[in-house]
Amino acid sequence: MAGHMSVIARGERAVSTTNRNFVGRMGHPESEVYLANPAVAAASAVKGRIADPEEVAKGLGDARRRSKMILQGRVWKYGDDVDTDVIIPIRHCIASDLQELGKHCMEGIDPDFSKKVRPGDIIIAKKNFGCGSSREPAPKAIKAAGVCCVIAKTFARIFYRNAFNVGLPILECPDAPDFIEEGDEIEVNLDTGEIRDLSLGKRFQAKPIPPFMQDLIRDGGLMNHLSKKLKRGDLDVVAAHPR
Repeated sequence: MAGHMSVIARGERAVSTTNRNFVGRMGHPESEVYLANPAVAAASAVKGRIADPEEVAKGLGDARRRSKMILQGRVWKYGDDVDTDVIIPIRHCIASDLQELGKHCMEGIDPDFSKKVRPGDIIIAKKNFGCGSSREPAPKAIKAAGVCCVIAKTFARIFYRNAFNVGLPILECPDAPDFIEEGDEIEVNLDTGEIRDLSLGKRFQAKPIPPFMQDLIRDGGLMNHLSKKLKRGDLDVVAAHPR
C-alpha cells in the first residue's frame, strides 16, 4: 500500500488509494501501481498481495466471537474542512515523540485543545475532515492527545487511510454531526456503527468498521499488525520483484 510520495523500484508493485499511477510518477517506469479503494488497499496490505476485503473478513472467523469494540467519551465538535495544517501545524511535524505531537493537536483551530481534552474523548466534525497536506502526523497527534475516535460526515481519503495505518478509529456518519453537540457524552459501537448520544437520548447509524480493519486498530496500526502476523507465520509474503 503506497502513498503518493513512495518510491517504487523496478519490477515492484504497489496498491494505492492515490491517483498518481501514471508511468514513473511513484517510482521506476517499469514498476506497477494499482488503484484501489481504502478497503482493498488495507486487505492487500494484510495479505501481502492484491486481495478482496471479503477474503480477509472470512479468514477472521465469526465476528460475534470477537471482543466488542465499544467506545465512550465526551465530544469536541468542529465544522467543515478541518485540514491537517490546523490538526498539527507543520512546525511541530518534525517531533518524533508522540506525546509532543499530542501537545500540539488541533493547535491551529483550538489552541487550548490539548489542555482541555481527556483520554477517551471523541472528536466530531462535518465534511472533509483531514483535508490538505497528506501528513501522517495528523492522526498520530489526535491519537497521542488521547482522542479515542473521530466521527465526521466525510473524511479526506488520505487522512482516512493514514488513520487506520496508525490505529485511530474513524467513522463516517451523515447525520450525527448535525445533532450531537460539544460536551455531549456519546457511545460508539465500532462493530455495528451505532452511535448513541447519551446526553440527548438519540441514536445514529454510521458505516461500521469491517472486522479486519478493527484488527488494525486493536494492534495499534498497520505496521504492528503486520509484525504480529509475521511472527505468527500467517502472512502471505510475496517477492517484491523477480530475481
